[in-house]
Amino acid sequence: MAAAVAAGVAPVRARFLASKEQFHAYLRARGEPGGQVGSEEEEEEVEEKKEDVDSCQSEPPAKRVRSEDLGQDGESREDAGAEEKEPTERKRARGQNKSRPCMKPNHYEQSRLCPSVTQAHLGDGYQNIINTDLAKQWEGKSLVRNNLSKDLQHQLRKRKFSFRKADEYLRGLAKPHGDGGKGGKATGHSPEEREVSNCTTPQEGLGDSPECPVLPEQGEDPKPDALQSPGLPGGEEASSTKTVGPVTDEDVVKLRSCEKKKLEIQGKLYLAPLTTCGNLPFRRICKRFGADVTCGEMAVCTNLLQGQSSEWALLKRHHTEDIFGVQLEGAFPDTMTKCAELLNQTIEVDFVDINVGCPIDLVYKKGGGCALMTRSNKFEQIVRGMNLVLDVPLTVKIRTGVQEKINVAHKIIPKIREWGASMVTLHGRSREQRYTRGADWDYIAECAKIASPMPLFGNGDILSYEDANRAMQMGVSGIMIARGALIKPWLFTEIKEQRHWDISSSERFDILKDFTNYGLEHWGSDTQGVEKTRKFLLEWLSFLCRYIPVGLLEHLPQKINERPPYYMGRDYLETLMASQNVDDWIKISELLLGPVPTSFTFLPKHKANSYR
Repeated sequence: MAAAVAAGVAPVRARFLASKEQFHAYLRARGEPGGQVGSEEEEEEVEEKKEDVDSCQSEPPAKRVRSEDLGQDGESREDAGAEEKEPTERKRARGQNKSRPCMKPNHYEQSRLCPSVTQAHLGDGYQNIINTDLAKQWEGKSLVRNNLSKDLQHQLRKRKFSFRKADEYLRGLAKPHGDGGKGGKATGHSPEEREVSNCTTPQEGLGDSPECPVLPEQGEDPKPDALQSPGLPGGEEASSTKTVGPVTDEDVVKLRSCEKKKLEIQGKLYLAPLTTCGNLPFRRICKRFGADVTCGEMAVCTNLLQGQSSEWALLKRHHTEDIFGVQLEGAFPDTMTKCAELLNQTIEVDFVDINVGCPIDLVYKKGGGCALMTRSNKFEQIVRGMNLVLDVPLTVKIRTGVQEKINVAHKIIPKIREWGASMVTLHGRSREQRYTRGADWDYIAECAKIASPMPLFGNGDILSYEDANRAMQMGVSGIMIARGALIKPWLFTEIKEQRHWDISSSERFDILKDFTNYGLEHWGSDTQGVEKTRKFLLEWLSFLCRYIPVGLLEHLPQKINERPPYYMGRDYLETLMASQNVDDWIKISELLLGPVPTSFTFLPKHKANSYR
C-alpha cells in the first residue's frame, strides 16, 4: 500500500524515501554502503570552508544556502548537524537574490589575455595551429551569427548610426493630430497605413478592427508609405534621405504587414526566452532534444543601443537554431523602435518578441515588462513603431495581468492584433503570482478564442507529454516551455514521442558533459571561460535537481509545483543529482571542470518561490 504523501510533495515510492540525515550521510560517505560519514579532519575542513563562505557573504546563512527550488519546507541546505536554525517566521522567498556576492575572482583582470591569443591554438613558434580538413568543412559558414562588430559598436557609442524609419515614426508621435487625438497617443499614422496594418479578415466583436487593405482606384497614384511622415495629413512627403543611383521598389515602397514573411510555427515546440539559463549552450541542448523554436534571453533595448558587448552576446545565434528570435525589453517607444530598426539591419532573426511579462521589480518600476499592460498608450506606440520598422514578424509575450485576481489579457489581446503583432504568447499567471500556484489554462483557452485568427501560444506548468496534450486541447496554436525545459530538457523528446523517458543518471551526466563542452566552445577555455561555464552550469543545476526519475515515482507524471522529498536514487550519481545542497552542485561541476578557485562562492540568481 502506498505511503501517505504530504500535500505539495511529489509521490516517491516508499522504499526510496529517506530522511534528511540519511540522505546527506549517504552522500558524505561517497555512496559506499556502510561507509563512514568522514574523519574529524574532513569535517573540520568542511566547517572551515563554510566559515570562509560566511565571511564573503552579505546575506544571512539561512537565505544564502537556499536554492532556486528549495526553501518551502523550512529546511536549509546545511548538512545534518548544522548549528543554524530556521527562524520561526520567515519572509517569503520571491524574485531575485539581489544582494548575492560578486562571483568573479579578482585574478581574472590580473592575468587577462588578449582575445587573439585565447581564440587561437598555438604550436611551436607561437604559430596558430589550423586543422585544414575542419577549416574546409566550415569555409564560408558561420557557427555563431549575430556578433557585434567593432565598427558597429563604434557607431553606436558615437551615436552615428542612422535610425531613419524610427525617427520618422517618432516625429509623427510628437505632433498634434487633427482628429482630436493627443500627441502622446499612437494615432499618428496615415490612412493608407491604417488600412494595411492588419491584413486579416474582420473579426467579430472587434468594432473598429481594420479590414483587408483597400487598394487605390485605377488611375490613382498610390502614395508610398515609406516617404510619408506618419501623422502628417494628406500623405505629405517628408523623406529627408537623398538617394544616389537608381531607386528600387524596396527604397520607396513600404512592406505591408500582409506581405511580411509569415511566422509559421503553429503546433511547434517553443523554448521560452529564459533569463540567465537560456544561454546559447543550453539552447543547443534543447535543440538536440527536439525544440523547434528558440529565442534568445531578454535583452534590454537601451543597453543594445549603447553597444554593450555583454548585452549583444544575448543575441547570438547558433547555426543549428533554424527558427530563432530575440526578445527585447523596454518601456518607451523611442528606444524600442530604434532598437528594432537597429536589429533589423544588423542581425539575422526570424522574429522579434516584446517582453510584456517580466515580473521583477527592477523592470516593472521603470515601466517595462508587465507594467506595459497598464500603460496602453505607450504599449500601442511600441508595438506599432516596432512593427513599422521590422521586416520580420513581431510577437508579444504577456501575462494574465498584474494583480492576482484581475485578468486583463482578454482585453489587451484584440488590441495587440489590431496594432500589427503576428503572434502573442500568454503565461497563465499574473505578475503577483510570479511562479506560484498553477497556471490558469482555462483562461488561456478563453484568450485563444479571442485572439483568433492571430496565433496564441500558451505557457505554464508543462513538465510531461500529458501536460502538453492537455494544453493543446485548449485550442492554443502551440505551447511554450520554460521551467519544464530547465528541469528536464529531454521533455521535448517525450512530447514528440508521447512517452515517459526513464533516463539514467549516466545519460543525464552526459548531457552535462555536452553542456560543458558547448560552454567552453562559446565562452572560451581559458580560466575566465571555465569559470563562466561553471557559473551557468550551477545556475542550471539549481533547476535540474528538481527532477525525480520516472522509475522512482509512485505514479506518473511529476507535477512542476510538487516539491521533491529526500530520496535515495538507484545509484550514487542519481542521488547526488537529487541533492538541493549548493555544495553538491559544486561537486558535480568539479567532476566536469576541475576544482573551483580558492574561496569560491555561489548563490543562485533566483530565489525559491515555486513550491510554496
